[in-house]
Amino acid sequence: MDFSLFAHMERLTPDQNHQDMYADFLSLCTMADEGGMRAIWTGEHHGMEFTIAPNPFITITDLARHTKNVKLGTGTIIAPFWHPIALAGEAAMTDLVTGGRLEMGIARGAYSYEYERIMPGMDAWEAGQRMRESTPLLRELWKGDCEHAGEFYKFPSTTSAPKPIQENGPPIWIAARDPNSHEFAVQNGFNVQVTPLWQGIEEIITLMERFNTACEGYSGPKPKIMLLHHTYVSNSEDDTLQASKELSRYYNYFGAWFQNKRPISQGHIQTLSEDELAANSMMAPENMRRDLTIGTAQEVIDQIKRYEDLGYEEYSFWIDSGMTSERKRVSLDRFISDVMPAFS
Repeated sequence: MDFSLFAHMERLTPDQNHQDMYADFLSLCTMADEGGMRAIWTGEHHGMEFTIAPNPFITITDLARHTKNVKLGTGTIIAPFWHPIALAGEAAMTDLVTGGRLEMGIARGAYSYEYERIMPGMDAWEAGQRMRESTPLLRELWKGDCEHAGEFYKFPSTTSAPKPIQENGPPIWIAARDPNSHEFAVQNGFNVQVTPLWQGIEEIITLMERFNTACEGYSGPKPKIMLLHHTYVSNSEDDTLQASKELSRYYNYFGAWFQNKRPISQGHIQTLSEDELAANSMMAPENMRRDLTIGTAQEVIDQIKRYEDLGYEEYSFWIDSGMTSERKRVSLDRFISDVMPAFS
């Protein structure tokens, strides 16, 4: 089992300073590097203080200066927001600058809030179709002299400039949920990233089953699969319960952003009242305790062992949580010191 860190800046209140938050983000990333994690993943989002990540290539280029060993991944690029020629070139340049450490996580995107601002009129279906057309073009553009005439993109013979350091370009991972997404990823030889969000072990099993089904009809080398999950390593049951409450609040806000119905000002969504939080039984703290990878070190080890037995090859510690930077650091430190050695 490989381990990685999935992290962004997340600004909870207007009084927080972006420079301080970025310093905290860098601190977590250097911990992951020094602690022996395989990779760091950071994504793309726009106009949201909830998840601050307007261009992961800029962040990754800076992370390369602060880290030595980890791979640096986009988790994830929102494919429909990029022309494939631009995406291929920026990815190749980032691979060059980072010394061949780039990995490409790619998705269709999730928030209609972003769609209506970046590509008005586009829905999730079209976003997915754009991703499926553009992503296979990346390898062709890196190879060179790629000509294309498709539904969404048309261009004469073009070559990425520069070309990536890595042979055949950076590894590509597709964020997959439905069976068709798994099939698309596997048939193109792409690795797969999955997240069950708050839905627990049943969804984790289902996602692996979909991946295995997609692999049955594929004759090439089997792609890898990574599980991305919210994680907290506690020192007591009381600490676990506090994390459950914090993650319950996080998912309430995640849901509010996804529904895109509340007023937004200065990048902050309208505050959820305590009554609104309490009324959302789906994201109740007791469900977070049951369904996320949280608990003492031994509890977390036992949960990840089960994921490993299912066939997952990489476990990504999703640290975005609305917690203080100190609570994030302590949890990550316990994960590196007390959980990861159980998988050596």
